Amino acid sequence: MRQGATAFCCWSGGKESALSFYQAQAKGINICSLLNMVSRDGRRSCSHGIDTGCLRLQAEAIGVPIIQARTSWSNYEDDFKKQVLELKDKGLQMGVFGDIDLQEHRDWIERVCGEVGINPVLPLWQQSREQLLAEFIQIGFKAIVIATQAKFLGKAWLGRRIDHDFIEDLKSRPELDLCGEQGEYHTFVFDGPIFTKPVDFRVSEKLLRDAHWFLELIPGIPE
Repeated sequence: MRQGATAFCCWSGGKESALSFYQAQAKGINICSLLNMVSRDGRRSCSHGIDTGCLRLQAEAIGVPIIQARTSWSNYEDDFKKQVLELKDKGLQMGVFGDIDLQEHRDWIERVCGEVGINPVLPLWQQSREQLLAEFIQIGFKAIVIATQAKFLGKAWLGRRIDHDFIEDLKSRPELDLCGEQGEYHTFVFDGPIFTKPVDFRVSEKLLRDAHWFLELIPGIPE
């Protein structure tokens, strides 16, 4: 990582995005934009199905602008590259990604970034999952579970805080990845060291869709 370089952070709204932002920033990378790919109707993020208004509130609380590019899975790569090229034209040199050790994801990131002339940075790569979660908690990030694969984790896990009890409960289930890297669960980060204020949001209903449980989030309504 080159200190002082400007970068975007590939943003899902979850714990790996937030921790990779934090670690890259701590190493001197200046993150100037969040890049968030969303559904064609603009209502939800592609990665975790989070309400796009809540993601905008995250960006506001962090103090970094967010780009929410509409796409579909069939056009995802082309639309992603288009946005990255536009960021490159604005002078950004790097992209920060929160992947831990899925090689096929890294291969895709390196290929796509190479094709558009952006340097990929993966601060969390091959770090211990338990250590990453412990660091996430220790430095003050706060997050809740907002999606689970129903075959692994049920409705009761929705809304749980990412804390030490959460880690211990997951460790008792050796078939699960501690960080949910196989899609067992997804999170929404609402406070922490990269935030200037907590994110203003509310939780709504719990829904079962396509063998996944989802906790609906609603952007907070200012008083």
